[in-house]
Amino acid sequence: MTGLDHQDNPKIDEAATWLAHTPRRQRDRPAVPLLRQTFGLTAQEACQAIAAANLILARVE
Repeated sequence: MTGLDHQDNPKIDEAATWLAHTPRRQRDRPAVPLLRQTFGLTAQEACQAIAAANLILARVE
């Protein structure tokens, strides 16, 4: 897996979608630890999910 190529891990897409649609005020911790615990991601996968969430948000605006 390199860059944002996470086609082999649907958990990253799920986490990215959740992160993009969940307001910060509803999250009780920083994103990386939260995504790691909630979705069972590694730190690298959590960072990929954050990047993907930012792309989702950029398309919405």
